[in-house]
Amino acid sequence: MDYVSALVPPVVMAAFFIGLVVTIVKSQGGPNKAKEDAAVDSAISRAEALQRAPRTDGV
Repeated sequence: MDYVSALVPPVVMAAFFIGLVVTIVKSQGGPNKAKEDAAVDSAISRAEALQRAPRTDGV
């Protein structure tokens, strides 16, 4: 019975990982794609604006 207790954790983790991958793949595209793309674009533009802004902290 030691082999059963040794195999249960990897099997459970594999099942959760497969479920995570399936969820990620299913959520790609569709009606949420435009919203996700807009969120990423705004985050990138904010990061670029911060990089270009002059530093005012005296360094």
